[in-house]
Amino acid sequence: MPLVFDYDTICVIWFILLGVLLMGYAILDGFDLGVGIMHLLIARSDNDRRMMMNSIGPLWDGNEVWLVTFGGALFAAFPPAYASIFSGFYTAFMLLLFALILRAVSMEFRSKVESDAWRKIWDLLFSLGSFLATLLFGVAVGNAMLGLPIQANQELNIGVLHLLRPYPILVGLLAVSMFAMHGTIYTYLRTTGDLQQRCVPWMWRTYGLFLILFLLVTIATLVYIPRSTHNIHQYPILWIVPVLNILAIANIPRMIHKHRPGWAFISSTCAIAAFVFLLMTALFPNLVTAAGDPTRSITIWPGSAASSIKTLHIMFLIALLGMPCVLAYTAVIYWTFRGKVELSDHSY
Repeated sequence: MPLVFDYDTICVIWFILLGVLLMGYAILDGFDLGVGIMHLLIARSDNDRRMMMNSIGPLWDGNEVWLVTFGGALFAAFPPAYASIFSGFYTAFMLLLFALILRAVSMEFRSKVESDAWRKIWDLLFSLGSFLATLLFGVAVGNAMLGLPIQANQELNIGVLHLLRPYPILVGLLAVSMFAMHGTIYTYLRTTGDLQQRCVPWMWRTYGLFLILFLLVTIATLVYIPRSTHNIHQYPILWIVPVLNILAIANIPRMIHKHRPGWAFISSTCAIAAFVFLLMTALFPNLVTAAGDPTRSITIWPGSAASSIKTLHIMFLIALLGMPCVLAYTAVIYWTFRGKVELSDHSY
């Protein structure tokens, strides 16, 4: 018998699936963006920089598929929200796309010419693209939390400078520090020798910066966005997520101190997953929260942003068939390229 849900239930299911896709992207692309952010800080030689690039070389493009899938799912499941977000954030998204393209081009081009100056330029652009993309992701999250000036017709008219408010910038810096820490721990796991040992002090430094920004963002969120905890208060069982988040964050330095970086990476992964969960919890049932007038918020419910119930059911069946394939492919790729990085003539 085919799976059939009522309209509200299938809308909630797709909101959860969007959260899962966003979580997968943040965890997987988080460490390779972090490798890019730390590229010039940890590496000292051309060999070091090649090692760092090749640690993510077979993985980074597959990681970004999660972001593409998230955008496609948002477009199909909640088209009015997609239209409002992409029109209002058009310039910002073009900058994000430019940063992501810059990273990819930098990795492919840096070894095409035997020139130190050529490689240094592309190394710089690789780090710059990674930093800018991460910062813009965080700024987008910060603006989603604060709320946006949505018009009565669901249009979003907002300039780039308006997006650069103090709170979104603070969230953007938190994202940079979190991915930098995540990427540094990953680099330690994938490398050996002097490069690996240089990761150790940077793990502590990035964690310290992340912890400071985490405390600042938490305080700012509780003070300036009190509605962010509304759903947690309404469903007290959800308090388990921020508790687990704090435990995961506290476990990172503990595992680094015990020389168990694998568990530190798992803890970092759990912390990122918890952040995405808390973001979705804070937004629910909104996809785009209106600043000033909550009645203008674009929600997941029928009549606001949801596609037809038939569309959502067909998409759900496709997801049931497709998601296991995506997960299996991801698992095979990560298993195939496990272990320490080894350079060859075909390496970056």
